Amino acid sequence: MPSPGSLPLYQQIAELLIRDIAAGRLIDGEKLPPERDMAASMGIAVGTLRQALKSLTEKGLLDRVQGSGNYVRAKADAASVYALFRLELVAGGGLPTARVLSVDRCDKDPALPQFGSHPQGHRIRRLRFLSGQVAAVEEIWLDAAHVDRLGPGDLLESLYLYYRQRLGLWIARAEDSIGQGPLPGWAPPEFPHAPGTPLPLITRVSWAQDGRSVEASFTWYDPATVRYVARLK
Repeated sequence: MPSPGSLPLYQQIAELLIRDIAAGRLIDGEKLPPERDMAASMGIAVGTLRQALKSLTEKGLLDRVQGSGNYVRAKADAASVYALFRLELVAGGGLPTARVLSVDRCDKDPALPQFGSHPQGHRIRRLRFLSGQVAAVEEIWLDAAHVDRLGPGDLLESLYLYYRQRLGLWIARAEDSIGQGPLPGWAPPEFPHAPGTPLPLITRVSWAQDGRSVEASFTWYDPATVRYVARLK
């Protein structure tokens, strides 16, 4: 069963293909396998795959040539709900999913960068996966000025999509600082490192479409499984 906040299956497939194109696993001009073969290899219905391919065509990432097949059109600025998500599998790509561990409203952690106007924030802790592999743990803080109450059942798998659809906040830009920090004690047992282990740490501040800083986050990731990638246009 999919998690309550997960994207529709066709959109998950479309996002996976977008990330494979961005990572160079699918190259410009490459012909995709026949639709029935491709659907069978993914374990999905042909109709679901065709919905995903239609989405890619509308984004300008695919040429569907009648009687010939589907051809990749690589582009740097593909519209994606994960456009600002910078972690990929070491081999490239990977579909991001997440499991919410806890959601609490509390005073902002003084270790966070300055963001927002409210003294409190909604602290969201998640375990992050890439194509089913455990990849990272995240602590995301949304400024409490934008919503009074927030629970795990309210969230979508893509927080930025949730912000846009439910709160009217469009994350227009983000600034990441890469360093190192000890894995926190709340990390779940399935994460492949013990609490206190020094790991790569991403500290992010995000700004909405009106220029307000609305979110800050910490992400500790497993360098054996994933890498941080920023592609320049």
